[in-house]
Amino acid sequence: MPGPRTISEPQRQVPVAGTFDVVVCGGGPAGFSAAINAARQGVETCLIEQAGAIGGVATTGLMSHWTGATKGGFYEEIIERSIDCFKDDGSIIGGWQSINTEKLKQALLVMATEAGVHLHLHTQACAPVMEGNTIAGVFTESKSGREAFLAKIVVDATGDGDIAARAGVPFQKGRDGDGRMQPATLMFKVAGVDTSRAVFPGAFESNMPVPCGNIQDLGKQYLPPPAGHVLLYQSTLPGIVTVNMTNSTGIDGTSAIDLTRAEIECRAQIEPIIAFLRKFVPGFESCYLITSAAAVGIRETRHFEGEYMLTERDILDARVFDDWVVAKVHFNFDIHHLESSGLDPTGVQQKFPQPKPYTIPYRCLVPRLVDNLILAGRNISGTHVAHSSFRVMPICANIGQAAGIAAALCARRGVMPRRLESSAIQDVLRGQGVSP
Repeated sequence: MPGPRTISEPQRQVPVAGTFDVVVCGGGPAGFSAAINAARQGVETCLIEQAGAIGGVATTGLMSHWTGATKGGFYEEIIERSIDCFKDDGSIIGGWQSINTEKLKQALLVMATEAGVHLHLHTQACAPVMEGNTIAGVFTESKSGREAFLAKIVVDATGDGDIAARAGVPFQKGRDGDGRMQPATLMFKVAGVDTSRAVFPGAFESNMPVPCGNIQDLGKQYLPPPAGHVLLYQSTLPGIVTVNMTNSTGIDGTSAIDLTRAEIECRAQIEPIIAFLRKFVPGFESCYLITSAAAVGIRETRHFEGEYMLTERDILDARVFDDWVVAKVHFNFDIHHLESSGLDPTGVQQKFPQPKPYTIPYRCLVPRLVDNLILAGRNISGTHVAHSSFRVMPICANIGQAAGIAAALCARRGVMPRRLESSAIQDVLRGQGVSP
């Protein structure tokens, strides 16, 4: 069978758009945290983001809330700068971890500009600039054409690790054995909800009774597969609820073809999900769609090989590593069913046995084989099961904090990330009130 057809591009000279100490690729929770924290250390920092806003799944992805019981770090500053208070008693509708996506978009832009971050929105980092096995910057594509952004240190916070993969860092996708990955979801919001009567199942194991039966049982019976679970979250705005119920399985988030299929499949599920909510869920009888995420959300793709790979045993043992750079981390094994809806057999939510926080070592952020590159977010080095815990936004934000500080220290000292002593990062973190 013949291979794929190819054509040759003419060689061209690519203009250098800027030279920086640190370039951060991806403006999601890990990326904006990395960029802001690097800039606060006094180094010239550039943040490259393909969307027109920073925040990633927390903003354009329409995420409902900051998940888990992680404490301290940059994550808490983000909440302080973007929190909503709507009730007369000063409390927050939906709780202090709920997200007003529009307020968060503006808060993050203000934080980034205050720190002096050079923002390049509507720009996609698409390939590394390599000098041997050392990354020296990234190529981008945008309305301005193809450009190069050079840097002493590059932080890959793209979620999928697009730059790290193209730079030659070894990785595997999904779970061991078959490479299957967690399903994709398109978040959306409905209005017109009578929240005084509504129920809000926030986990797959929340199977509370409603007039026609138990809510998760009804979801499996009446929702179109692979949808089938019911996850509803009160927003910070009266009568508006965030819905986390669309589901697309068998998706490879590094494939544009698969992403397109997920968008089509998830958007086709919205109408029947709303019909289900109107029929079966109290308070939702008159609900209607008001907005949906700009793009489908991807939970899992590449797991890179770092100087250390975090395991589920490390999390269950609540390990405090000597080279910790992310502290007081806590979440369950949030593995959505890889082949249908609900919780995967390997996942554990409400029955998660470990109440103690764990730490993430600096070595997980340092990739093998490629120098002057730091990983940040869900693409750090960890197993499929461990990844299901550290992939959530509060933890990614604090990973970004550590990555940004490490990148700034490396740039200032002229050392490669794998040569930087973790104690130097810990000293800065302790000065910011972070300790294990």
